[in-house]
Formats: sequence, structure tokens, C-alpha cells
Amino acid sequence: MEASDFMKVPRYNYPAQFENSQDLTERLGKMLLAGHYILAEEVTNFENAFAEYLGVKHVRGVNSGTDALTLALRVLGIGRGDEVITQANTFHATVAAIALAGATPVLTDADEHSYLINEAQIACTITSKTRALIAVHLYGKPTPMARILEIAGNSAVALIEDAAQAHGAKLGDKTMGSVGLLGCFSFHPSKNLAAAGDGGAIATDDSGLADRLQQHRALGQASQNHHVVLGYNTKLDAIQAQILHWKLSKLNAWNESRRRVAARYRERLEQLPVSFQSTHPDELHVYHLFTIRTDRRAELLAHLQRLEVDAVVRYPVPIHLQPAFADYHWCPGQFPVAERLAKELLCLPIRPDMTVDEVDYVTDCVRSFFRGRISA
Repeated sequence: MEASDFMKVPRYNYPAQFENSQDLTERLGKMLLAGHYILAEEVTNFENAFAEYLGVKHVRGVNSGTDALTLALRVLGIGRGDEVITQANTFHATVAAIALAGATPVLTDADEHSYLINEAQIACTITSKTRALIAVHLYGKPTPMARILEIAGNSAVALIEDAAQAHGAKLGDKTMGSVGLLGCFSFHPSKNLAAAGDGGAIATDDSGLADRLQQHRALGQASQNHHVVLGYNTKLDAIQAQILHWKLSKLNAWNESRRRVAARYRERLEQLPVSFQSTHPDELHVYHLFTIRTDRRAELLAHLQRLEVDAVVRYPVPIHLQPAFADYHWCPGQFPVAERLAKELLCLPIRPDMTVDEVDYVTDCVRSFFRGRISA
């Protein structure tokens, strides 16, 4: 392939998210002049709209997805001496939130095919100190919740959903983030529903927890200058809330476009020596990331980057081998599936606005890498 044949395929295309956004620009301009910045009506309006979208009673906006997870644990009274279970192949923030809340993270390995939490290991990790389980809907794939709900219920363990990568994902008629006691979201610019900065939210049907979240995110205040708990200063910015509210009506269409891109990737790569995250007929995967699995990951990544395909590794070092968590004394080999996934998964570019030509170029580049191996 000659350099003149290269097609630059980026992971993100922010201008495409703001097509025909004159009305949004006007609203933002008015907000800037009116001083609508902190917990203004724009935040309430988005929270109500997102709650309706998810099918829950309450949403509370916060600074980030990490804060969402940390506050979810705090309002449940989880802290020092408590244990919280999650999977070893999640993003750093899932486990960092447990530690930041003062609790002890307890890891399970991943499932070899779904890349989600290994359900069979959950019951074995529950002890008298276990207070919560965080199920991560990784890469936009819904975690099968029925058995996990049963385990959590039988053990009196709170179920929290890390839905930071799963805006709009569904199992049957249930939207992810609405199944557990609390559902946590990130609106980082990389997400399917993205702010123009950072942001997060917590969803719940429990009115008491919603009230506690309201206090905890606003410096522990029940009313102005009346601080009833030791809280945080973590509020969704009103300008970000306006942007998110404007984008929310487009989310389902964007997710459907992602599924079309993913389907074409699968179709054009299925004869190659790569594998994909498993799927289930009852799920609505939203493909925050599209992963392929290969034992030649480093070579393939270098090949794609040389051809200007913006592929990326998520996540190259599993939680139990991260220096930040050295105090927990996890060791190599303890979670072997998570370690294999960290070495073998590669994320191809996926955006709602990707063209057929872009997808075909990416797949042609992947096929060109394996061509010699296939013909051998």
C-alpha cells in the first residue's frame, strides 16, 4: 500500500456531534451571560430527562464517573473495614473509587468470552465483610444481571452498576444503570453520551438515597450553610448539563450507528485469526469500544498506526498489576483471563459518523496484516 492510498481514520470526530447545533450555541451563550453555572435549572432538566430515558425515578449529576462511583459507595455507608467486589479487567476508576471510599476492593477474574465479570467466582469472594458488588458493563456490553441480582440479594450485598461505557445499553427491556440499587455514569468526552469536558451521574429508584446524594455532592448541605454530613464538592456543571440534554435525543440513533459499524467489522473480519467479545440475543450492545482479540496485538497495532488507523489498547495493564494498588498484594497469575485480555485486546476506531469507506479501509488494513499468515 502506497502512502498516497492511506486514509486517516480517527477515533473521535467532535464536530460531527454538533451538526445543526445553532440552538444549543444560543442557549449556551445566554447561560454564560446569565450566570447559570452551578446546579441551575439546566442541571435539573437534564437529570429529569436522563432519569426518564433510563426508566428510574432519580438522577443526580456530579463532576465525573469516578465521583459517581465514590459517592454511590459513600451514601451506602461503605468505608473502612468493608469489602467491595468487582472485576480485575475494568478501568482504574472502578477500583480507585472503592479505595477512595475507604473500603477494600476484592477482585474476580473476567469471563473468557464476554470479558465481563466471571459470575461463577462472585459467590466465592463474598465474606461477612462484603457490602457491595460493582458490575461493569465493559465496552458497552450489558453484564447479565439476573444471576448477579440473585447472588447480591441472597447475600444482602448492594449491587452497583458501573455504566460509564454503557449509555443506552439494554438487557431485554431494562436499560443498564436502572437494574442495580445505584447506576453510575461518566460523560467524559470519549463516551457515547459525551460532555464537552467531564461529568458524571448516579441513577436510582431509592428516594432516600437520592436525597443523600443531593447532600453529599453539595458539601453535605441540607440547605444553604446547613451542613449535615461531611460531603464533597462534586456537581455536574450546568453548561455541560445543557450540552448533554441537547445530545440525549440523539443517543439512540448514535448507538444504532455504532451497532451497524460493529456488524460490518464482524462481517469483514470473521475469517481472520481474531475473535470478538461475545454477544447475546437479548442484549442491546452500544459498542462504546469495538475490540478484537489477537495474540499478535503489538505488531497489528503498529501496522494500523503506520497506516493512520487510530487503534488503541484498552487496558494494557490489569488492575491487580497496577502500581497504584500494590498495597493489596495481588500478584501476577492471580487473574489469568484478565492478564490475557490485557495482552490481546485491541480497539478499532468506532464512531456513529463512520462511513462505510472508513470501516472498509480499517478492515482492509487488518486483512493486509494477516494476509501472509493466512496464505501460509
